[in-house]
Amino acid sequence: MNRCAPDVALLVPVPLVHVEDGAEVCARQGKVAFGSRAWQLFRELDALRHDRPVEVYIYASHSPGTTCDVTWRARYVRHVQSDGGAHPEGMRLRPPSTGFHPSDNRGHWAVFWEVEELERLPEPIAIGGLQGLGKPTAYARSFVPEGPVLIERP
Repeated sequence: MNRCAPDVALLVPVPLVHVEDGAEVCARQGKVAFGSRAWQLFRELDALRHDRPVEVYIYASHSPGTTCDVTWRARYVRHVQSDGGAHPEGMRLRPPSTGFHPSDNRGHWAVFWEVEELERLPEPIAIGGLQGLGKPTAYARSFVPEGPVLIERP
């Protein structure tokens, strides 16, 4: 991932079931798309990255027994506007588990952010050791992201 933007990274929670299914889609299609309503954040990210990929640190959320650590990593390549809340390419790049939630692919998301090289980390990274972009100090040990945030690249 050495071609990535040098200063910015993305920290984002994604339900564990979608990350695991997304890893299979990514292996098969070369990338996977996750939905978000934070369209302004992704526009800001695209302005900061100057067309370079950005490291993504994923906190696998919504699963019993998950810790507040980053356990997955990927490389962000772009975001696309939704088409009526669905990805413009339909379900081709979406985790199959999102199909079980009717609103997830119809009217719910403003944008879809696409990543490649989605992989489980060999060792978790404590979220408390990460730092928000432009923030003077690292997050508190108890910080849990509720949506995507821009961070300083570790």
